[in-house]
Amino acid sequence: MNTEDSPGASVRTTNERIDREWWKEAVVYQIYPKSFSDSDGDGIGDIPGIVEKVDYLDELGVDAVWLSPVYQSPQADNGYDISDYRAIDDQYGSMADFDELLSALHDRDIRLVMDLVVNHTSDEHEWFKRSRRGEEPYDEYYYWREGDPETPPNNWESIFGGSAWSYDDEREAWYLHLFHEKQPDLNWRNPAVREAVYDMVNWWLEKGIDGFRLDAVNLLSKAEGLPDGDPAKGITGREHFFNGPAIHTYLGELHDRTVDRYDAMTVAEMGGITHEHALAYCGEDGDGIDMVFQFLRDELGGEDDPAWEPLEWTLPELTSIVTDWQTGLAGEAWVAPVLENHDQPRSVSWWGSEAARRESATMLATFLLTMRGTPFVYQGQELGMTNTDFESLEELGDPATKHRVENAIANGDVESFADAKRVINLTSRDHARTPMQWSADANAGFTDGEPWLKVNENYPEINAAAQRGDPDSVRAYYQELIALRHDAEVLVYGDFEMHCPDHESVLAYTRTLGDDRALVVLNWSDDPTTIDVPPGVPVDEFGLTLANRTDVPTTLDERLALEPWDGRVYLT
Repeated sequence: MNTEDSPGASVRTTNERIDREWWKEAVVYQIYPKSFSDSDGDGIGDIPGIVEKVDYLDELGVDAVWLSPVYQSPQADNGYDISDYRAIDDQYGSMADFDELLSALHDRDIRLVMDLVVNHTSDEHEWFKRSRRGEEPYDEYYYWREGDPETPPNNWESIFGGSAWSYDDEREAWYLHLFHEKQPDLNWRNPAVREAVYDMVNWWLEKGIDGFRLDAVNLLSKAEGLPDGDPAKGITGREHFFNGPAIHTYLGELHDRTVDRYDAMTVAEMGGITHEHALAYCGEDGDGIDMVFQFLRDELGGEDDPAWEPLEWTLPELTSIVTDWQTGLAGEAWVAPVLENHDQPRSVSWWGSEAARRESATMLATFLLTMRGTPFVYQGQELGMTNTDFESLEELGDPATKHRVENAIANGDVESFADAKRVINLTSRDHARTPMQWSADANAGFTDGEPWLKVNENYPEINAAAQRGDPDSVRAYYQELIALRHDAEVLVYGDFEMHCPDHESVLAYTRTLGDDRALVVLNWSDDPTTIDVPPGVPVDEFGLTLANRTDVPTTLDERLALEPWDGRVYLT
């Protein structure tokens, strides 16, 4: 690679100013354990089931696994309500099973990242049990407010819907929960709470894990006095608990006291942030967080969008958001772009086309793995899994979706589930949580028992067994893309430049690192189109490296005829 003085060399220097890190060069695979693989036939995925699939992950080529919570939990929010941070929930296995998984991954040079959920605990955590009894030092581990049992302390709304306060008869006081009522918020103002969290984090790091995904971490700080919120700003109260006044103090202290002492990675889930916020959290003068997730779908939405109609968006709007993040953080901070996770619907169904599933899934994969940042791939995304058709409220497993529908019916926003079904079947978190589709066997090969959540009916056609031997499958294309990202440093560290930002159906951008360049062209539509190669892109220097369609010319022409959902990568 050329590093001599040249226009490209200055770019290289800019990128080299950000230290090389394993997590920048990694492709991370998220496992939602409840839905991944069931080894004992109880209908719930477990850690031994993941161990059985480690070779599958190795074949895919991923560098790290993010494991969603497996801690002890009453499962009010599918494991994000933790009752013991240092124990494995029985339904997932034992600590010995976890140690076996960690070893199996490390033996294959795959790192393991855990979920860190410390905005709240379960109400069945020992800390909360003792806090509700008023025992010191736990009495101020949570947000308690005395008052009229009929009148909450303020007008804050839970992110799951309804009031963010519940009255506890034992303590005769209200407690704050920004999520489910069984998820009381920890009081991070209390130094004892922070010390207890740091001790627990270091305990896991000493076990040899490789980092944490920080859950809802920009909610840790609440405004002094917990004042009423403005209902016109979306979730009432959000201006007082998103990115609160002491958030940088807390996160900086968390970094200094824990992960900074290890070769560990942190990636933060932060709702309602811009790339300017991201700079404050993970820039050179930030809090030590390595990167933040970028949720493209969430940024397209607005507070005035109809709640029960599908979101309308245009590609230029998406292009603008991508450009802001890709260029706004360049040389300053890192990002983790995602199209799917356990809280997002399936990308083929939301961003792409189920009718052109293979083509749109591979085009979206090309987009995800060629942007600047660390790509996160969610289980089943590499197969092109799609949304599921839920017929009733009873078929849903997600408390947030259930609460949303129940509150909408109670408030008269919709009359029944049938009125909400169109949006639910496009956006519900349950779409990502249906069981992994391993084979055409009963229950998609996920379990020999009754699965905890319905299996998508298309599993006989969409499953891992069918794709593992198919060179034209979505999975095979992911393998090629991951290998290409590992080989082409320009796709990791290269600068980003967006072209034709106003095009209604095409995304085109270049990545540049020294003399190495990549051109990525994506047709984000059901219709063919033709575009001119962007100005300043020398066609004679680029050759086709990867395409999701056959019969694509290997040379770059001045005019590109793109088929529907066409995705191409050209390298110099």
